[in-house]
Amino acid sequence: MTLSADALKKIDREVAKYPAEQKQSAVMAALTIAQHEKGWLANETMQEVASYLGMPPIAVYEVASFYTMYNLKPVGKHKLSLCTNLPCQLQGATVVGDALKKKLGVEYGETTADGCFTLKEGECFGACGDAPVFLVNDRHMRAKITSEKLDGFIEELKKA
Repeated sequence: MTLSADALKKIDREVAKYPAEQKQSAVMAALTIAQHEKGWLANETMQEVASYLGMPPIAVYEVASFYTMYNLKPVGKHKLSLCTNLPCQLQGATVVGDALKKKLGVEYGETTADGCFTLKEGECFGACGDAPVFLVNDRHMRAKITSEKLDGFIEELKKA
């Protein structure tokens, strides 16, 4: 087993929220817990989640590969997911994305050479009124990002 006893205990708490015969309903929570512990979801980790939940490994992989919040390969210290849906685009996300790609020297889906940043396109984060928005490491939202604010934003993350 690659997941810690603590991670399995957290998964058990999620599984307990569903009827015993539907424990596979906790797959998204289990993947999130596994990713939080490991940093990304290696095939071995997804197979472990599948076994633990009594699911075919392909079913777990289908979930993990569908949602942009799951990392199927290692990511940088700071994963920056920029919402590129229409409301954010209308508020400048495309311009911000282009500026960020230039500043970091990477494209979407890539990690900087120093391993500090991974840049990803994200789906709606439910904060259209604060567009454009970033999600940092799948947990912290930054709102109303502009190209002018990027230098300070990047420097703040480098120091963290």
